Amino acid sequence: MCRTVDLQQAVLARNDGSARELRAALTARGTVAVNLLSSPGSGKTALLELELGLARERAVPVAALTADLATENDATRLGRSGVPVKQVLTDGLCHLEAVMLAGHLDGWLPEPTRLLFVENVGNLVCPASYDLGESLRVVLASVTEGEDKPLKYPTAFGLANLVLVTKSDLAAAVDFDEAGFRANVARVNPGVEVLLTSARTGEGVGALLDRALAVLEGAPVHQPVMGRPSAGHTHSHGQVDTHSHGPVDTHGHAPVDTHGHAPVDTHSHGLVDRH
Repeated sequence: MCRTVDLQQAVLARNDGSARELRAALTARGTVAVNLLSSPGSGKTALLELELGLARERAVPVAALTADLATENDATRLGRSGVPVKQVLTDGLCHLEAVMLAGHLDGWLPEPTRLLFVENVGNLVCPASYDLGESLRVVLASVTEGEDKPLKYPTAFGLANLVLVTKSDLAAAVDFDEAGFRANVARVNPGVEVLLTSARTGEGVGALLDRALAVLEGAPVHQPVMGRPSAGHTHSHGQVDTHSHGPVDTHGHAPVDTHGHAPVDTHSHGLVDRH
């Protein structure tokens, strides 16, 4: 008799365990993680630049970790804000996992960081099912990507606590159907808030920071109807990531600390006990 082993479910269940440990560790030190997911070119980095600058103006202790396949360009841009920034190079891996994030935070995350923005790899498929221990998952889509993006990527949008529309200043130029987009978001994630943002005009920048700070103060977040695949749901989540994830980053890339803050500490600080 043949026996089928669902490796995807096992991998996600293991990741969820690590994510719960990381979330608990971050909560214990008074830090809220904000996981930013989007496709490449959505304007995620540009918006995050403004968020970090605004947080600094408001004297909010904030840090950012940005993941990319091959370059350190995003860390260089974000570092101009003056807050601690760390680059993670994934060497082709298309998403972050909780244990990877915990490993990169060990010995680096400055005290007292209250908000940690995690800029995930630009991809709406691979990262969608991986809980990183965040307390606020934000999914972004630009007006240039079309109104049906939520229907094409139901897992990503269906698991969001907050949805952002970026590049709103271009909406008229590309005939963006805001009502249609909102309706499509509601089909995969009823009740989730949708905010319009623009890195050019500043629209929505303060609103995102306010939402993150509210979570830090204990405000409840939107709970999506759709649970993660590893949560035991039997219905289809629309997408299964079946392509190669590329090599795992096992090379210990030296993180880019663009401000000279806290040189990389190779000692374990036990942010998460992964044993």
